[in-house]
Amino acid sequence: MSENSAKKQGGILETIKTVVYALLLAGLFRTLFFQPFWIPSGSMKDTLLIGDFLFVNKMAYGYSYASCPSVIIPAVGLNIDANDICGFLQRGEGRLLGGEPKAGDVVVFRHPVTGRDYIKRLIGLPGDKIQMKDGVLFINDIEAKQELVEPFVEVMEPQGPFGHRPRCEGQAVGDGGLCSKSRAIETLPSGVSHAVLNIGDSFTDNTAVFTVPDGHYFFMGDNRDNSSDSRVPQVRGGVGFVPAKDIIGRADRIMFSSAGRSMLFFWQWRSDRYFKAIK
Repeated sequence: MSENSAKKQGGILETIKTVVYALLLAGLFRTLFFQPFWIPSGSMKDTLLIGDFLFVNKMAYGYSYASCPSVIIPAVGLNIDANDICGFLQRGEGRLLGGEPKAGDVVVFRHPVTGRDYIKRLIGLPGDKIQMKDGVLFINDIEAKQELVEPFVEVMEPQGPFGHRPRCEGQAVGDGGLCSKSRAIETLPSGVSHAVLNIGDSFTDNTAVFTVPDGHYFFMGDNRDNSSDSRVPQVRGGVGFVPAKDIIGRADRIMFSSAGRSMLFFWQWRSDRYFKAIK
């Protein structure tokens, strides 16, 4: 083998090693510290909009099997689940270096049945009693007071990569029209305040009393009438109670937000949502 060929092969080998090391470091960083998350649906409006891009803080609540990354790319048939990599950790119910989530936190977790990543607001802690009465939230028989503010208004048009159109309060709105929803500031008994939206009467506006089991949590979307969450049991296609081991981390800040079909369409990024804190 000539000297030039040997150098060429050596250079290729070094390049491959560099790429492998970079991927390993990126995987370690994503597993231990922060996981990117792009909002695909409107269940958390107006706190989170379709197209918001954020990083999930995995250090906030410690680590479990769910902290391992999932890589799902249907277009190329890639489906590597966190359970495929770290499923052996499910034998333990606890969390390594665990921190206690707080009511009002915006949390990313794995659906207990489907394994898909969800993002919702934490409403109920273990032992809490949760109930909805006429669209008003009660926690341990204490009303979460709501103060009506200006409506949330958006344009009726396809949103995000899936082209979802928003739901409006009142009569139907055609494309290009203004889609409005009632908005209120809800204050939890813990003192945390956040905006919630109302579209109309829904079967989830009135519920039985849910008692959160030990080691589990109760989540709801801020867009109350457009959210599949803990108010609906898993057997009916909802989320139900979420085990502590399925929690991935806390969402603290929006990095940027795209109003277009792809986050790569930088000319459609929303100028008012750079590095915006999530409340």
